[in-house]
Amino acid sequence: MAADRLERRKARTRAALVRAAQTFLADGRLTAPVLEITQVADVGMGSFYNHFASKEELFEAAVDDALEALGAYLDTLTVGMTDPVEKFTQSFRLTGRLFRAEPNLSRVFVNSAVAQAITTERGLAPRSLRDIEEAVRSGRFDVEDTELALALVAGTLTALGRVLLDRPDRNAEEAVDHTAARVLRALGVSVDEATQLVARPLPDTENVSAATVLITEA
Repeated sequence: MAADRLERRKARTRAALVRAAQTFLADGRLTAPVLEITQVADVGMGSFYNHFASKEELFEAAVDDALEALGAYLDTLTVGMTDPVEKFTQSFRLTGRLFRAEPNLSRVFVNSAVAQAITTERGLAPRSLRDIEEAVRSGRFDVEDTELALALVAGTLTALGRVLLDRPDRNAEEAVDHTAARVLRALGVSVDEATQLVARPLPDTENVSAATVLITEA
């Protein structure tokens, strides 16, 4: 029982630190000292280093958790969709739009080693791989190596984020949909079908931001 209480306390402390870090990330306060983060989390400095070796490691964990929350949120928007290509396309388009909607979180993602999080076993990667594999099995994607296909998608999405962050004058929706169509073409979808897929209406997400998702789900 004592060991269980200790593990629960440790889990609560870690969660408090992650939530605090996510708040700082959402506000663009990337230079905040560890002391300030622990004060917001209401934990001691010693507790911080029991869980994370550095502030950078905490921020990476915060973004990783955010990606998982985002992935779970995107899943709710594809309920009822039976076509894996349609699910893949919608998730790509919604994720791409978040680069402009949530620039602070996105900049941390694309400008650090945490960009590799998209190829981990949590977050967006397993969901993209799931849709790619289902599309291949159904004959909708012409892909020989699904892991390489995922790498192509992840690299393209990261590069797209950099462009949208560095070029605020660009039309984000147009850029995202154009890129989504090119990715679909690379995965074996015809020009006509890719054009139709990226022209379909997206779910209403006006009142839901990445920051809202990650902070409430953490």
